[in-house]
Amino acid sequence: MKTLVTGATGFIGTALLSRLLQEGLSVRAASRRDVVTLPLGAERVVVGDLSGNTDWRHALANVETVVHLSARVHMMRDAAADPLSEYRQANVEGTRNIAQQLASAGGRRFVFLSSIKVNGEAGVFRESDAPKPRDPYGVTKHEAEACLRKIAAETGLEVVIIRPPLVYGPGVGANFGSLMRAVAFGVPLPLGAVHNRRSMVALDNLVDFILACIKHPAAANETFLVSDDEDLSTTDLIRRVARAMGRPARLVPVPSTFLFGAAALLGKREIARRLLGSLQADISKARQVLGWHPRISVDEGLRAAVALVGSSGKSH
Repeated sequence: MKTLVTGATGFIGTALLSRLLQEGLSVRAASRRDVVTLPLGAERVVVGDLSGNTDWRHALANVETVVHLSARVHMMRDAAADPLSEYRQANVEGTRNIAQQLASAGGRRFVFLSSIKVNGEAGVFRESDAPKPRDPYGVTKHEAEACLRKIAAETGLEVVIIRPPLVYGPGVGANFGSLMRAVAFGVPLPLGAVHNRRSMVALDNLVDFILACIKHPAAANETFLVSDDEDLSTTDLIRRVARAMGRPARLVPVPSTFLFGAAALLGKREIARRLLGSLQADISKARQVLGWHPRISVDEGLRAAVALVGSSGKSH
């Protein structure tokens, strides 16, 4: 029987495919278009865009487990006329559709990559906390989770929900990539006096955790938070990124209250919240139920992440 990975050509999907193949699993990779080279040994199936109408019958043939990574991801500036509707079509209806088809095809387990944003935007979170999503991405991930639990109850499909915080590793983009480039360029950063605490998860650790959720019997019908189990302030993160690069950390100690105020004036509240606010994931449940511990340390994860960023700040 096969494991199907959706979103297989993305940042997380490519790393997961390689690990599953290393573990000797028979893997099928679902992609929207036939344009990306896959790791040797992975079978490809092209399914088109993710929606409630996607036909998964060919992709799900002889599939026991689906790892569903494909989604409409969080965007800082969403140009869609109705962002929530667009998110729902992919993240809710698309997820419901593939899970229902897997159950109908006799599949056993559906591993769903959700998000810590289901819990909220700030605080110390556990799986048992009441969800408080604030943006369309978080709202639709929460709605997708509810759909999956309903399908599990009605069909017996085993559902495993994973809520990661920020994921970093080789090839990471977005704000984390920008931060690494700033350090590589030696840009002075006004973040030398930030005393927040934020959870992150290295790509290797997330992939290792997904593998545990594929294999472990006790993962069935559970929700898990995952992280590196070492929360950092933004100031400490920048210092460690610089150390991983062998570069100096050019930090200017500016009070967080001033930075929040300046960000509000510039319309950058979202970026400021991520850099200055606290968000922590308690992974006690993952340790207790699955016996899982992070495979690598934060510093190891950062060394892997910066390996593709040269001293010019460009990716290789």
